Amino acid sequence: MSRRASTWIAWSLGALSLVMFVAAVVLYFVTRSVQPPSSWGTGGLSAVLIFLLPFLAFPLVGAMIASRRPENPIGWICLAVGFFWMLNSMTSAYGVYGMVANPGSVPLPAQVGSLGEWLWVPAAGLIGIYLLLLFPDGKLLSRRWRPLAWLSGAVTVLLSLSILLTPGPLDALGGVRNPFGLEGRPWVADALKAGRLLLLLCFLASALSLVLRFRRSGGEERQQIKWITFAASFFGLVYLAATIGAVFVRDIALDVTGGAPTPLWLQLLQDAVSLSSAGISIAIGFAVLKYRLYASKSSSTVPSSTAHSPPRWRWCISAA
Repeated sequence: MSRRASTWIAWSLGALSLVMFVAAVVLYFVTRSVQPPSSWGTGGLSAVLIFLLPFLAFPLVGAMIASRRPENPIGWICLAVGFFWMLNSMTSAYGVYGMVANPGSVPLPAQVGSLGEWLWVPAAGLIGIYLLLLFPDGKLLSRRWRPLAWLSGAVTVLLSLSILLTPGPLDALGGVRNPFGLEGRPWVADALKAGRLLLLLCFLASALSLVLRFRRSGGEERQQIKWITFAASFFGLVYLAATIGAVFVRDIALDVTGGAPTPLWLQLLQDAVSLSSAGISIAIGFAVLKYRLYASKSSSTVPSSTAHSPPRWRWCISAA
């Protein structure tokens, strides 16, 4: 792919994410009076300020990197995170508008709205797994980490399909039953539980990979990793706390079929997860701006006047 084409695609994806963000915000305020209780976080205005707005940094940083360094997957991963997150929010708001606020006004509201139930999974997987495994040069720490990369992809697909196919009412869409749910299939619930646990383990293993990369790195790369290591470690700890908290509250926070109201302390903890996820994009942005992660390889090479000059110690040996 030419540099011109990659630049056009990168900024087009960034612009598309921005358009979906605007559409989600508009739809949210149009349907604000009929919005159901949030299944994640405190809901209300925080759904925009905490769950959505901070993630605009991902497509911005991603477009900046992908347009300058298209061979580095970090930029494309950031763009994909922004795309999935904004699509998740927009489809959810679309479903609420078409099913609750103004029934019959838009086509396929239940089908489109149900996408918002699972689109967060690939976004979370890209943030908590692949960004950590590949940062900053877009390569795995070693071949030993390839099984984790493949397993993480399979787990992401498994959890996404499990949520997509879980039968039952969709509370966010006025209680309409999941149009894609497989009724009478208990194995779907088992796959859902296994997918959650495996995704958490993949998060922790990816964080370990980044810590090991940090310990083996030096110079500018070490400074780049330092920021995202802190942000990712904080995200992992908060997500772990929220997951354990949900288990002790009968898995309320992650149960897509609904349940009792989520305690306020768990809602606040879930808001902290959303904010800490966005902190990773801020860390990447800092690495981009301060340590020139987006700069072309040619800019970091040795000047031509000295690139082929033999080291000084070789001249000394020759003279001797």
